[in-house]
Amino acid sequence: MAKSNPLRINVGFLVKADAGYSRTIEFDVGEMVLSEDFTVTELKGSVTFGRTPQGLVAQVTLSGRTGADCARCLEPFSLAIATEFTELYAFDERSVTDSQLLVPPSHQIDLAPLAREYLLLDLPITALCRPDCKGLCVECGTNLNEHDCGHAQHPAEPDPSPEETQDPRFAALKDLLDPKE
Repeated sequence: MAKSNPLRINVGFLVKADAGYSRTIEFDVGEMVLSEDFTVTELKGSVTFGRTPQGLVAQVTLSGRTGADCARCLEPFSLAIATEFTELYAFDERSVTDSQLLVPPSHQIDLAPLAREYLLLDLPITALCRPDCKGLCVECGTNLNEHDCGHAQHPAEPDPSPEETQDPRFAALKDLLDPKE
């Protein structure tokens, strides 16, 4: 019988261990739905739990792939993602940190919510299907990675000189900045 959530870990054995004891648990999951709008495939990584007098320190490393749309050509692609984080699960309220994590009475720690948050935070702002993506034609919308539509100006080409695009209404202001001698 497969585990429904491989990131839910029973840490009861660590709670009873001496301070300084640690254990590493490896993950290798084909696909995991972390939320309704965020699925990770090829999820791999590990968590090392260390026992301290205050609680359990979880050092987590995760990597995988998720679906994304390219910011230039708008085509869907599989984006490589990764994150690393360390959190303390405190034994009681006196030892709790800013993250407010406590070891639950069941001793079942679910890393999935934290994994989701940290992976989302580490997503690139501008996801590209490949570094040299040519994007879409600004005139007709053709994907320039697939076809050259023949239009003159494409996003990968240099912008026209400032003199060519200058708004004539600002000409008088330009003279104030660059007075002609």
